[in-house]
Amino acid sequence: MGQLAYFSSASGNTDRFIHRLGHQATRIQRNKTEDLPSVLGPFVLITPTFADGEGHGAVPKQVIRFLNDARNRSFLKGVIATGNRNFGSYFAIAGDVISKKCSVPVLYRFELSGTDTDLQRVDQGMTRFWKQYS
Repeated sequence: MGQLAYFSSASGNTDRFIHRLGHQATRIQRNKTEDLPSVLGPFVLITPTFADGEGHGAVPKQVIRFLNDARNRSFLKGVIATGNRNFGSYFAIAGDVISKKCSVPVLYRFELSGTDTDLQRVDQGMTRFWKQYS
């Protein structure tokens, strides 16, 4: 089975989701001065959306830095985006941006730290995704 990599902002929503999910995951550090992690094989990225009211700046800068590493980017197989539904059409738009730029599918979207249903869907979806992928 593949890996997960994720970024979580100071709110900790994505971090809470990952811990509740119970899958091993590589964290992209919030501190911009820390070294970026490297992934060692295929992975799915989980990232929040930071878009302003016009959709600009949707992908966190640390995620951009992480994906600008050609080796990391080469292992990216899909993206799961989080966000806040208050942003309307820009809800979880970081997934769309990454999908387009990296030619990978958006696998799922959830709000804030997710619900029990989101956890179940992501868990089951990852199992199906990695079976189809391998």
